[in-house]
Amino acid sequence: MAEKKIGIFPASGSLGGSIVKHLSSLIPASSLILIARRPDSLAEYSRQGAVVRRADYDEDSSLDRVFDGVGVLLLISYPSCEHEHRSRAHRKAIDAALHSGVKHIFYTSLAFAGNLTQSTDALVMRAHLDTEAYLQELGRTRAPDFTFTILREGLYHESFPIYTSFFRPQEIIDAVTGENNRRQTGGGHGEVLIKIPHDGSAPGVAWANRDELGEASAKIVNLYMHDPLGYPFTNSTLLLSGPKVLMLNEVVAILEKLIRERTDQDISIKIKEVSVEEYANQPHVPPLLTYHGVDLSREWATAWQAIRNGECAVVSPVLKEILGREPEEFETTIRKELARQYGS
Repeated sequence: MAEKKIGIFPASGSLGGSIVKHLSSLIPASSLILIARRPDSLAEYSRQGAVVRRADYDEDSSLDRVFDGVGVLLLISYPSCEHEHRSRAHRKAIDAALHSGVKHIFYTSLAFAGNLTQSTDALVMRAHLDTEAYLQELGRTRAPDFTFTILREGLYHESFPIYTSFFRPQEIIDAVTGENNRRQTGGGHGEVLIKIPHDGSAPGVAWANRDELGEASAKIVNLYMHDPLGYPFTNSTLLLSGPKVLMLNEVVAILEKLIRERTDQDISIKIKEVSVEEYANQPHVPPLLTYHGVDLSREWATAWQAIRNGECAVVSPVLKEILGREPEEFETTIRKELARQYGS
């Protein structure tokens, strides 16, 4: 019988791409089955010997037999903040994997719901909790033929715009350094208000670097492959949060500092707490929070209530332990990203 391989679905995208990159440095590409909606994006790994297949969460027929030959599946969550649609998508993928004989599933959840609790105020976390519960049920009813590991990935450094009304430093830097400098900033001074239903104060978020989460996730999978029977995280949930909690005000202060360094302008970036309605009625918000034709701007605002409740303020040592080093700080990540775009 052919050796069962590691499947990753979806194997493209930010987190998926990072996991594939790091995992392919730990094991031969020929041990991987990479599944994505756009398999052409995985051509490099195909040339290295990986099996590349096409599937889409939203195309039920594409999931049929796509996990054949996979013994261990790393399932990356459906990319939206929906609840019911997202939960159904995950369940369909899990059922398809079981039908193909997958014996262990790693699932990338999210670091809301506090210290591995099962309750949340955040819409974005509800499908994750549903999926976690389904895996736990399967682990009980199908034992010992099926096991799982849940990875609650910390909120990415790179995802801060979602929690700051889609504020991006690049827009300010481009405006200030462009030909419209005087009109945009009033001749070198300007104030930007980030309007969200939160005052920016404690408790904050234990942010984590996305690529380091990908690296740690790959190492956790690799550890299983080396010793499945002695694996310490079987039927467990791991919290991969960052090593330091930053309030949203502190995040914005860092962004302000980096913008000032880049522009040499006295620009002020502040959070202004507004109602959920005022947040959701900002013209730029609904287009970015509409899924399957439904505007979830108001529902998304539950994320700030969850942050206010301390759901994301849990510091876990697991990320540091798996990486074998101190995780990167928020300011370092954003500074590097700006340097890539604008030069050092």
